[in-house]
Amino acid sequence: PFNSSSSSSVRLRHCVLSLDNHSDKMTSAATESISSSDNNSNNNPLSQWGLPQPLLLGSASFTRKLILKEMNVPFVKLVRPIDEKALGDRSKNASPQELVLAIAQAKMDHLVRQMESGEISREELPSRFNTNNSDGDDDDDDEWILLTGDQVVTCDGHILEKPQSIEEAIQFVERYPMHPPSTVGSCVLHHYPSGIRVSGVDRATIYFQTSLQASTLVQTLVDQGEPVLSCAGGLMVEHPLVQEHLDRIDGTQDSVMGLSKRLVLELLQEMAEKLKQKQT
Repeated sequence: PFNSSSSSSVRLRHCVLSLDNHSDKMTSAATESISSSDNNSNNNPLSQWGLPQPLLLGSASFTRKLILKEMNVPFVKLVRPIDEKALGDRSKNASPQELVLAIAQAKMDHLVRQMESGEISREELPSRFNTNNSDGDDDDDDEWILLTGDQVVTCDGHILEKPQSIEEAIQFVERYPMHPPSTVGSCVLHHYPSGIRVSGVDRATIYFQTSLQASTLVQTLVDQGEPVLSCAGGLMVEHPLVQEHLDRIDGTQDSVMGLSKRLVLELLQEMAEKLKQKQT
């Protein structure tokens, strides 16, 4: 926990996402700099809300990086591993919202502890960009916004992990026409060093055609070299072969890819408002 006071806000949002599961398996400790080409423009949400930048992204997900780049959010990847399997309740009819939020919060707690303890050294952090709040004080260099997230697939009351075999992937997909799968994803933002934290959860549902032949589809994807066994639920909904069997998906492509732009923008705005309240 922070030495200073902290606050949190948790909101549940319902929107329809797709199944593309590029989950955060933090398998190594690493940092990777990726910055927006126009970080000082009004199109940069961090600049718009006067927040410190670049954002520190506690996620190894390729799609989350891509979405942040599309949003013109400058960021640096800061990856530290935790044992996700040891967290949360995955039993039948357990709350997936609570699970993904607990995992994202645990990822954040781990990053913050390492920053506070010095295990993440100042040398590992990127150079700060100019921000609307910058007044030349060196203390500003220790001000950061961190982002973590998590996502699971649920079907008929079960939380689906990555399939352990082609046979299990087929079993997953066989359920989908009668039991539409859902994705539940969380996003957590944390301001360092104030300890202010905001978070939200998205829920999505995908409807497949009843004519779906699970074994044929899964085997075709495997034959084409698609990472069926690397995806929760066994499928990437944006794949053309999968789309042929979809009845409908309500939502946007960023939701399909696992991080809602709308949710991130709302949380950034909430963070900015809470920081302003703290200063007054």
